[in-house]
Amino acid sequence: MEQKKKWDLFALSSIPLVMTLGNSMLIPVLPTMEKKLGITGFQSSMIITVYSLVAILLIPIAGYLSDRFGRKKIIIPSLIIAGIGGIISGWASWQMKDGYWIVLLGRLVQGIGAAGAFPVVIPTVGDMFEDETEVTKGLGLIETSNTFGKVLSPVLGSLLAAWIWFIPFFSIPLFSIIAILLMFFLVKVPKKEKKDEKAQTIKEFTKEIKEILGKEGKWLSAIFVIGIVSMFILFGFLFFLSNVLETKYKIDGVLKGLYLAMPLLFLCATSFLTGKFIGKNRTMMKWAIVAGMLLGAGAQIPIFFTEGKWMLLIFLSLASIGIGAALPCLDALITEGIEKEHRGTITSIYSSMRFIGVAAGPPIVALLSKGVTFMILIGISAVSAFFALWLIKPEPQEEGKMQPKIT
Repeated sequence: MEQKKKWDLFALSSIPLVMTLGNSMLIPVLPTMEKKLGITGFQSSMIITVYSLVAILLIPIAGYLSDRFGRKKIIIPSLIIAGIGGIISGWASWQMKDGYWIVLLGRLVQGIGAAGAFPVVIPTVGDMFEDETEVTKGLGLIETSNTFGKVLSPVLGSLLAAWIWFIPFFSIPLFSIIAILLMFFLVKVPKKEKKDEKAQTIKEFTKEIKEILGKEGKWLSAIFVIGIVSMFILFGFLFFLSNVLETKYKIDGVLKGLYLAMPLLFLCATSFLTGKFIGKNRTMMKWAIVAGMLLGAGAQIPIFFTEGKWMLLIFLSLASIGIGAALPCLDALITEGIEKEHRGTITSIYSSMRFIGVAAGPPIVALLSKGVTFMILIGISAVSAFFALWLIKPEPQEEGKMQPKIT
């Protein structure tokens, strides 16, 4: 990989890191927010969910706009909007006695920014490289940055909240400014070859997307489902673990952040190693996804029979290894399987699907008992493994292009 491209990837990697910090670092702080804002566990889960709900709706639009106007022209303004959202939530927490609804408004604004930032990074990496092996490695680095953000988030969130509980909100604009500067000065996205090509109308664009989904819909649907399930499991059990550590084991502050970071560290390491070594072997990608989701299902079964915090952390770490193996493979399959002119939109739809899991995990876990929660997590993990086995069928003899069989 060229040295210059490494700097591009370094800058791009800051974006998923920032977006992840802006969301995941609030998870260990949610019990504190419940006390400070006088809200319920379900209401605190909405601080995570509202961010994700607006992103679900706007991510496909951001993908379309990035295909039409350029990646940087969407990413940089989106980072600015995300920073503004953090300021609104922080100000409401600091200055208002009953500021819960304004906090949610700020999170909604932050979600608008997130919709145009991280999801557009994935097709940007695809634009930068012609060699698919380099694309896979680049996506592995981006996914690793995303998961590293999840590892860092609980520790950083706990540290900042130990100073003043609402400081994590105010850290978001600072992180956004850093990502903007890196993006502006280091990233050079390749220009389109056909400069005089007439821009697509929304009607033409919608028609082409329908054709793509009609032709490639079966294997894409499997990718979308597994993306939803992976994030649902991850954010569901992080919310569960955060509450259990504080309410049952009386562990809070930075120590709780370190406990929460443990399964995420395994996810991060697995994601990095998978992206580095999987190459362009699509058959191996498929089996890594199947094995990862089955591991995620199997590792959660013993949780029914244990109450110890260390056993809980061990089995959740094993489940995180499974998710970490699947995520870079999902990114690579969907990026390499779609033509460049539509890559931004299709990958953005995929990112939108992932946000469904992020949005649904915390509130559902907040409403359900431990037994029902893990029955659901195990069941959907197993079902997603079956979807991968059944619907993702790359042609092994094709080295240069993703060719899923239409079944």
